[in-house]
Amino acid sequence: MKRIIFMCAALLLATSQLLAGGKLDLKSITSGHFQGERLAEVKPLADGETYAQISRDGKQIIKYSFKTGKQVAVLFDVATVRGDVIPRIDGYIMSPDGRRMLIQTNTKPVYRRSYTAEYYIFSIENNKMEPLSKGGPQQTPLFSPDGQQIAFVRDNNIHLVKLLYDNAESQVTKDGKWNEIINGIPDWVNEEEFGNNRSMVFTADSRQICWIRYDESKVKQYSMQMFKGLNPAMEQYAGYPGFYTYKYPIAGEQNSTVSVYSFDIKSRQTRKLQVPLKEDDYIPRIIMTSDPAKVAIYTMNRHQDELNIYMANPLSTLCKLVISEKIDKYVRESSMSSIKITDNHILLPSERSGFTHLYLYNLNGQLKRTVTSGNYEVKDVYGYDEATGDVYYAANKNGVAEQQVYVARANGKTECISDKAGTNSAIFSSNFKYYINIWSDMNNPNVYTLNDNKGKLLKTLVDNKNLKDKMSQYALGSREMFSFTTSEGVKLYGWMVKPADFDSQKRYPVIMYQYGGPGSQQVLNRWSIGMSGQGAILEHYLAQQGYVVVCVDNRGTGGRGVEFEKCTYLRLGEKEARDQVETALWLGNQSYVDKNRIGIWGWSYGGWNTLMSMSEGRPVFCAGVAIAPVTSWRYYDTVYTERYMRTPNENQSGYDEVNPMARASQLSGELLICHGMADDNVHFRNTAEYTEALVQADKDFSELVYTNRNHSIFGGNTRNHLFRQAIKFFNKEMNNK
Repeated sequence: MKRIIFMCAALLLATSQLLAGGKLDLKSITSGHFQGERLAEVKPLADGETYAQISRDGKQIIKYSFKTGKQVAVLFDVATVRGDVIPRIDGYIMSPDGRRMLIQTNTKPVYRRSYTAEYYIFSIENNKMEPLSKGGPQQTPLFSPDGQQIAFVRDNNIHLVKLLYDNAESQVTKDGKWNEIINGIPDWVNEEEFGNNRSMVFTADSRQICWIRYDESKVKQYSMQMFKGLNPAMEQYAGYPGFYTYKYPIAGEQNSTVSVYSFDIKSRQTRKLQVPLKEDDYIPRIIMTSDPAKVAIYTMNRHQDELNIYMANPLSTLCKLVISEKIDKYVRESSMSSIKITDNHILLPSERSGFTHLYLYNLNGQLKRTVTSGNYEVKDVYGYDEATGDVYYAANKNGVAEQQVYVARANGKTECISDKAGTNSAIFSSNFKYYINIWSDMNNPNVYTLNDNKGKLLKTLVDNKNLKDKMSQYALGSREMFSFTTSEGVKLYGWMVKPADFDSQKRYPVIMYQYGGPGSQQVLNRWSIGMSGQGAILEHYLAQQGYVVVCVDNRGTGGRGVEFEKCTYLRLGEKEARDQVETALWLGNQSYVDKNRIGIWGWSYGGWNTLMSMSEGRPVFCAGVAIAPVTSWRYYDTVYTERYMRTPNENQSGYDEVNPMARASQLSGELLICHGMADDNVHFRNTAEYTEALVQADKDFSELVYTNRNHSIFGGNTRNHLFRQAIKFFNKEMNNK
């Protein structure tokens, strides 16, 4: 009886807490408490009917049916595997013939997309695992098309393992050297700005390896001071601090010299391919084709307004130009990285019409058809079905904040195969018969469903109901989309989060969050649309503190065509800042906003945008927080900066007139600036030089420095501490206690 009474009392208490609405706390937010369930490492298999996925506990790799969503087999199990034992699966690579896998563990990050790891060769048939190599951790291992060889990189050199010869290992290149020569993987700037961590391929007949060689010996070095620190502690610096030194080309400076080589595995002959290049050209990609005599090589000029696709013969070394894409101002990196090369075709995204659309070519460079057209943007490219002639892609036909999955049939008809408003993306089976749809909107976390290629729902795999139930325990405010027109006649879109107990008769302080960089979008009808990817919860935390939280995509952002996106060319930060100031002015005219208490914050480009907006000349912000900001484009890397600004010699006014340092004396409002000292991307130098400019301009500011932290400023308690300081700063300076 007492137990029943206790249970009823507990239920009543829980119900009252639910009705009252729980309070969010930063520790839960930054620890990932509100992260939704996802499907980890989903990879369609060659049969077109199944896919593989790592189990939730990271202990198994499981094979599922695309048609039913049911488990077909356990391909790998940490507990039952014969041979070497590993604690957990970090990733895996399936061989083309489906007989083997490479199991990845003990992964250690290098930069944003690069890492070293220990890889093991696993035979599915024999349930046996053995090391790929005993010579130390590897990078970017790659199966040959016949599944009998594996190439990988160690210490900037390419190695080859032959499975039919008892895993015999040989070294393909021997000139690799730290901070001088890199074979088969990109240098820092190519990895970061072209979004790639591998620069080698096999030919289709598995007889040759082709790779990009980066000579960075003349690239200038950047050194970051390192300390012992905590979490992790770096014991090598317990006595004296040290330095991490690497090659980082800033705007206008020398890049790596690139070249392409082939290696004949049987004859062990190395050849240099005759790729037409100027001294400062880029090679963003090297891609295998179905023809052993053709390897696709992409090149870009330094201005990045010309993209060339060559077909190179690894034996003759000759290169034939098949597509040359010349675009006003610059070719979007997303367009280049989304090119799909199939057995007989090249599916090319291009913004030649003023919007990103798809164009189908054969491998000889002949245009076969224009796949899409209209005043909307193709946002993602899934591929071309050689069997049917159908093209699968995602686009924002239904509005700038929306994304649906489409198929453009060979007969010219286009069908939408996702049916829910919001953001949809897809993972297709290898034969395009099925796909996994990932859907969300502003108020609903990711839902993963199995569908056929006509859009018919076959099974819901993940619905994230547990996360929704968890969030229902908290008093969360409403989220709404809005738009307005600036004094310059520019229509801007935004979202807004209001407190749960919002009273239209009150005047609230506002915190504006933004990123605003070229081609980016924060104002989307999707889950986790806002701040730091924490399930959109940080906005709600601030709303519980009594703020209205607002995000607006300024000019220069994506989804609205070339004219809107590229209007910031050569003057990054100028129009973006104007638009953020105009947002604050518009908000100040709303009856529920206290115009004297508007703050702004952002990270990286958003930090730059924060500083530019606070020094735009119109004093609309009472406080701002800039995290890891760029403060001068003269300090940032060549590829990203010159894409939008050209070189400093070509655009001195853009570099010297449009930056926060030049406008330090115009800074208005209280400022907190935060930076990690080991930021390999946006160097701490940016904050050091900018704060010196503020000192000399006699401007007050607050500063937070994080020991040994990179651009993401995380590790241990770091992210929790960072957010708490930022919010305490806003509360203090905006008198919102």
